[in-house]
Amino acid sequence: MKILTVAKYIDQPAVLSKLHAKMPAVLTGTGTAVWVYETFHKQKEHPHKARKAFKNAVTIASAAGASFAGVRGLKLGGKTIFKGLMEYTPIEKVLKNQALAIDNFLSTKILNDETLEKTLKNAKNRTFSLSDIEIISDRLPKDKKSKEFLHEILPEPENLSSKEIFGEIKRLSLIGLIPVAGGVAGGITSDIITGTGSRKKTANKVKEGVYQYLANIFLCNVGAGAALYASEKMASHKLIKPLTPVKKLGVIMAGITATGIIGGSIIANYISKKCIDPLFGKKHSKNENIYSERKPEPLDIALHADDIATAGVLSGFKWIEPALPIMYFISGYRAGIGYRNNNQKS
Repeated sequence: MKILTVAKYIDQPAVLSKLHAKMPAVLTGTGTAVWVYETFHKQKEHPHKARKAFKNAVTIASAAGASFAGVRGLKLGGKTIFKGLMEYTPIEKVLKNQALAIDNFLSTKILNDETLEKTLKNAKNRTFSLSDIEIISDRLPKDKKSKEFLHEILPEPENLSSKEIFGEIKRLSLIGLIPVAGGVAGGITSDIITGTGSRKKTANKVKEGVYQYLANIFLCNVGAGAALYASEKMASHKLIKPLTPVKKLGVIMAGITATGIIGGSIIANYISKKCIDPLFGKKHSKNENIYSERKPEPLDIALHADDIATAGVLSGFKWIEPALPIMYFISGYRAGIGYRNNNQKS
């Protein structure tokens, strides 16, 4: 089995539609698992467990709800408030379009290959199997019309232009911003409802929101886009060979490491100390370490798994995209509880 066949299988429209359809259930399950862990395991010695359970529920629901609304959009009373940031085509429509494309192709193209023709007819109304894809890719004629048909039913990874790269960076950054903002709003709301709020708690939530967004999302996206943009420009000037999707992935991960993982936490902490804390009346010693309140932890490193998803999307692989709302939800929750190294253990 060829690697390319597997790549085409998981990136085909029908599989993408199914992954997008499962995302809400997975997001709900993840939120429930986090609530159970935070409420009954991590906080089992908490003196006000019922109150903590309620606050966790509000924060998690806000972060998860915002994450879902960001990718699917929001409608109220049948009116669209804003459109979702991820394309989602129901499986019924995908299979209908697939069947139409196959019928149109077979009605205008004479194939002297019984196996290929049978494979196309049998796969009209279902997801292509690995063997289907291998047969279609290997046996389909190489003329222009056949290539266009192949691209229609099994799209190749998108080769983004410089303009499209930054359009994707903007979109991905918004997908990450919405659950972080939702988590912060939910955390502050839960404090207000339970009467447990304070300037310090609110400041911590805002600071953690800045940390999660800059260190784990935005600056990583910027680093990825900048590295890809630079490499594309070099390729256009014949300084390097055009990048394959796999090479793009490597370039993007290098940009993410340099800008997000290494520099993100420093920039986020600097903004927290110099801009956010003064707004809430907190002063810092000149000799205080930049990581005195918030330093990277193993979970922060794990959260950079979403950077692999980002890299995949920018490289043209769409199947990774449905995982982003779930990964960004965790960042939203951490922001909502105002996580700081010295006030909670991860």
